[in-house]
Amino acid sequence: MNRPIRRVALVSMLMTLALLVNMCVSYLVRQDSLNAQAQNRRVTDAAFAQDRGAIMVGNTAVAETVASKDQFKFQRRYPQGELYAPITGYFSYLFGASELENSYGPQLSGSDSSQFVNRLIDLATGAKPKGASIQTTLNAKAQRAAANALGDKKGAVVALNPKTGAILAMVSSPTFDPNTLATHNLGNSQKAWNSLTKDSAKPMSNRATREIFPPGSTFKVIVSAAALEAGYEPDSELDSSSYTLPGTKTTIDTTCGNQATLRQALVSSCNSAFARLGVKLGADALRDQAEKFGFGIKPLSDIGSAASRFPDEIDTPQTGLASIGGFDVAATPLQMAMVAAAVRNDGVVMQPYLVESVRSADLQLLSQTRPSQLRLATSSSNAAKLRQMMVDVVNNGTGWRAKISGVTVGGKTGTANSDNVRTPYAWFIAWAEDPNVAVCVFVQDAEMEATDVAGGRVAAPIAKSVIEALR
Repeated sequence: MNRPIRRVALVSMLMTLALLVNMCVSYLVRQDSLNAQAQNRRVTDAAFAQDRGAIMVGNTAVAETVASKDQFKFQRRYPQGELYAPITGYFSYLFGASELENSYGPQLSGSDSSQFVNRLIDLATGAKPKGASIQTTLNAKAQRAAANALGDKKGAVVALNPKTGAILAMVSSPTFDPNTLATHNLGNSQKAWNSLTKDSAKPMSNRATREIFPPGSTFKVIVSAAALEAGYEPDSELDSSSYTLPGTKTTIDTTCGNQATLRQALVSSCNSAFARLGVKLGADALRDQAEKFGFGIKPLSDIGSAASRFPDEIDTPQTGLASIGGFDVAATPLQMAMVAAAVRNDGVVMQPYLVESVRSADLQLLSQTRPSQLRLATSSSNAAKLRQMMVDVVNNGTGWRAKISGVTVGGKTGTANSDNVRTPYAWFIAWAEDPNVAVCVFVQDAEMEATDVAGGRVAAPIAKSVIEALR
């Protein structure tokens, strides 16, 4: 072989080697980015030609795949679409996936690394690949009760197992039907998307985890915890007379006389007492206590969640307003359910979770969630004092509509009316001993005057319905 031919052969070998290296790099390194490109319809077509696993609530599939007679072979279906939409999300040809359909997409499609052996077996046997199923922590009775009790009211309900952090119910209203986005009629899917995204009520927004709102007087549970940690007792006397915020002309009128104990102030939800108490404790102590309950972090990894907020920059009068759940304090309903759960759980905040386990098509356990501690909010002795104070709120105070015969229930009402323009928000957080549950109810439109009992009137009966459904 003469020299020119050898040179051509060498160059050809190098180019072939470079091509192989580029292919390997593209497959191993760039695979995800290439698959994610909107122009890559082959990936989307392949995803819709897979037998996607089910999302389960108990023994019932709330998201499942059925055979179809079109080009995609399989149709994603949501038998109870609107009820579980905030958890399942949607799986759409045009608009991708959301919520569990997105976060557990690899497991549901069968492409996760944990299913590698199953894929090899399917390849060897010629069996059609099938995705894994997702077992949620949700309780069907609690979910239905929460949705029925909330009805058409705009808002959210979250129920937790205080001991484990397992989410038993999560409702957001208004909601949407994911079947309208999952349809293979792409024209209808586009129309549904346009309608949903233009709707001012934001039906695809999960108010339970993704949006933060002023928590009103439910925040007084956190202020009470900070006071107990600072050495106060439930029977410590507070100045509850009308209070003019320092350096301002803003006066918070009293609703509980000139003197009240910490317990009495919580039971009657006395704004003047808590505003004055919060100023004495200081913004740093309140912020630290809020963060111990979970403020400042995104607590739920299974689906998207927002971090609740206690402001970093805050002066004395703003601290007074923050102490009654106003100013720039804002929380998700999930976070406030975590506050109630921590009080029930001896001060321990558990990591909330929605997915209990993942199983392959042959029911092999691929992964299981184990309960884990997130924070320690307060001592067990102070948590016990808070529990008794919250029981008094239900038995003798603003939360009386949450009473259940034969069940110990502790709670706290709240109404947030920070701008005096919008309709007040109504809140109620609660825990029960048997059944063991913590609940937060948030009603975005309370449809009544801005009094602190609005949370008791509107939200407390909803929490009661959820607790009763778990008995």
